[in-house]
This record gives sequence, C-alpha cells and structure tokens, in this order.
Amino acid sequence: MSYSRHIVIPGMSALLVLALRGAPANAQAVEPETEPKKHFVSTSLFMLANLLPLDDPPHFYQLNYGYRVTPKDALIVEAITWRYQAPLGIPYGTHQGDPDEAFPGHVRDVGVGLAYQRFIWKGVYSALHATPFVQTYFDARGEKIQTGFQLFMTLRFGYSFRLFDDRIFLEPSVAFTYWPVNTNLPASFQKQEDKWPNYFLFEPGLNLGVNL
Repeated sequence: MSYSRHIVIPGMSALLVLALRGAPANAQAVEPETEPKKHFVSTSLFMLANLLPLDDPPHFYQLNYGYRVTPKDALIVEAITWRYQAPLGIPYGTHQGDPDEAFPGHVRDVGVGLAYQRFIWKGVYSALHATPFVQTYFDARGEKIQTGFQLFMTLRFGYSFRLFDDRIFLEPSVAFTYWPVNTNLPASFQKQEDKWPNYFLFEPGLNLGVNL
C-alpha cells in the first residue's frame, strides 16, 4: 500500500513529519553499489493512523516481503487491507473530507500485489506497483451489499535511508496512483465515484523495513 497503498488519511502529513524527525541523525542513503542483504520485510508507518481518534479509522494494514534480485533491483510482494468512505480520486482541497462527497457506507479492500523497485542513484528509487483488490461494499448500517474488483496501479518515487548498520531502512516517498479497473459498485456508490477522476496525484508514503 509502502505498496505501499497510497491512502489519503487525515493526519498523514503529520505522521510523515514525526517519523522523519524521529530518525537517527546519522542516517545514510542506501548505496546500491554495496552488496545488500537479499531478503527484507517492511510495512507502512501510516498504519499508525489506526491509533488516531478518528470517527472512521482506516483499519489499514500492510505487510511486504522483498527480494533483491540485484543490488539495484528488488521484487516486493505486498499484502494490504483497508477501508475507505469516499472516492479515492478526490484531490487535495475543500472536497477532502466533505460529507457530501462520501459514499452511503464504506468499502473494504483486500489484496495482494507485486511491486518492482529500481534504485536510480544512491538512495533515490522508483517503484511500480500493481495490486488487484477484492472490494466489499457496505451500507450505512454496516451490512454487506455486494463485492467488486479493483486493479490499483502506483508509480512511486522515494529515497531510502539506512539505519543501525544497514539493518533498518526508512523510505519516504511520493506516488501517482491510478485504478483503470473498478467494477460492480452499487449504484449509489457509482454516482459518487463518477464525480471524480480515477487517479490521484502526489500521495505521500512512508515505509519502514528490516533487512533479513
């Protein structure tokens, strides 16, 4: 989701700032020229949003397993689940969080995706993610209506910091997301969805990982 799924969660920017301030001052950029460990696991620090006192918490969880094919190339399997209450294409601005734009209920996503990460220069990297989601639609009473399918694509640019003798890494990033397939929405959900594009620009990400 980070396939990191790139979520718009209230308080996200604050979490990003706090996490970066808490990083050790001697953090260094990952040097792909050095031989890194082959295997790693990671997750999104935006899971901390589950702990915020929100009326509708995201119930967002993510776990990644990665394998470094070369020092500069990695393949990552991402397991993600979360819920959301409004169309994902609503851009930053006054419509974010507007009750008039919300669905008459919520959507629960569950998916397992694949990402390819490529280090471009020192700690600078790009990544391409593709995650198929099974979407379950719930009405305002929390009762299941029906299920659908979404293919969620992400192009991510970020920087990788290594901490504690390369054991830990921290990766802030920004992403451009796009969902070309989004099927079987209930009519009332589709009405809200049709107001907005099927992409989102400049979504922040923040992953924390451990080299194994």
